[in-house]
Amino acid sequence: MVLIYGFLGVIFIGTVLLALPISITDNSGLGLSDRITRSLFTATSAAAVTGLVVAETDVVWTRFGQAVIMALFFIGGLGFMTGAAFLLMIVGQRLGLQGQLLLRAGLDGAQLGAITALVRRIVLFSVITQLIGSTVLFLRWYVFGSLWEGISAPDALWQSTFHAVSAFNNAGFEIMPNLLVGGSSLEPFKSDIPLLLIMGLLILTGGLSYFVLADVVTTRRFGKLRLDSKLVLIGTGVIIFLGASVFLWSEWEEPATIGNQSVVNKMANATFHSAAARTAGFSTVGYGEITPANSNFTQALMFIGGASASAAGGIKINTVMVIMLMVAATLRGKSRVNAFGREVPRPIIQRAMIVGGSATLMLLLLLAVLLAIQPELGFTQAAFEMVSAFGTVGLSTGITSELNPGARVVVSIAMFIGRFGPLTLVLLMAGRSTVESYQYASERVRIG
Repeated sequence: MVLIYGFLGVIFIGTVLLALPISITDNSGLGLSDRITRSLFTATSAAAVTGLVVAETDVVWTRFGQAVIMALFFIGGLGFMTGAAFLLMIVGQRLGLQGQLLLRAGLDGAQLGAITALVRRIVLFSVITQLIGSTVLFLRWYVFGSLWEGISAPDALWQSTFHAVSAFNNAGFEIMPNLLVGGSSLEPFKSDIPLLLIMGLLILTGGLSYFVLADVVTTRRFGKLRLDSKLVLIGTGVIIFLGASVFLWSEWEEPATIGNQSVVNKMANATFHSAAARTAGFSTVGYGEITPANSNFTQALMFIGGASASAAGGIKINTVMVIMLMVAATLRGKSRVNAFGREVPRPIIQRAMIVGGSATLMLLLLLAVLLAIQPELGFTQAAFEMVSAFGTVGLSTGITSELNPGARVVVSIAMFIGRFGPLTLVLLMAGRSTVESYQYASERVRIG
């Protein structure tokens, strides 16, 4: 609950800052409810690292407002517990025993004595990676190229920093002027393979989590990796391959997406789509123009998301891999779930099932409420929007700006629950683990 209250406080502060005149370029023509819901929606989208917007970020918000949005998705990607602990360290406050126990529950069960050092390493890794990304983008957009004709060094530096932080934290926010670059999101750069590679690597790094990457760096051999790291790496590779394959198969001849591109560009766009659609929200095609098959599979990617304890959203690839292992073991008639010579504890399997099932039910409920509030959206577009919000992805078919105030609140709730619900649910279940001293008589129940 501290996690929930903390992020509600962050969103409230962000909403207030975004509602200030210094954050808004033009406030004329907007009623009070529209101003409040727009600021609340944007603050929630940024803190939940989603990227859905009801208006163009570069048009509506000033440089100060954009800085507030960037700070929100930096905190959201870092995680409130890690970020709060680091801020306490900066101001010289000691982390008490209760705070260390709370952090340990959300930081891979680390030893109490090592939590402070672990938090420093996580923050340092995040900051250094984003600085490297900002530098590489600045070189690409100013030194060895130009984001748009006549761009100044300060503008190029701001654009590079904002988009590097957005990509690493899987936020999906962008502030490039559409008229100057020739389109929205990364659509003008669908033929710029080096840029797609830079953004894709930032997205993938932020979506794998510090723990998996640290395990890979320190171990250096797949066979010696922890089971959690193996499942994340295998699951991530499989869904990126499947996502790229479906994208190529369904969009190969479609002129509205990649039909007019070269074979190399088609493969690059398909791979980038598969990596970004899981959680980041950047796009090189208009998702209102993709085929139904690609749209349905993209929703599956958004629902799964990235790795646990990362900047990514969704129910997490760890959860899906545990469920898949459980299904495989059940089909083979085995009572224990094993992988790579290790057994997955039964409480972990139960938590994975509960997270997956509760997320599905909550998503369906929120979708029903959204359609009840604004039925003219249509089921297909509303479903894509809701899955994108719940998976904290930020992709849209173009209806976000058409949401009425009530629908914006529903989508904001979906973003918040999608970002913090699975982790909070797991922490609550972990804190309530008990050993029962008795057992009831068993009785069969018909299945199927």
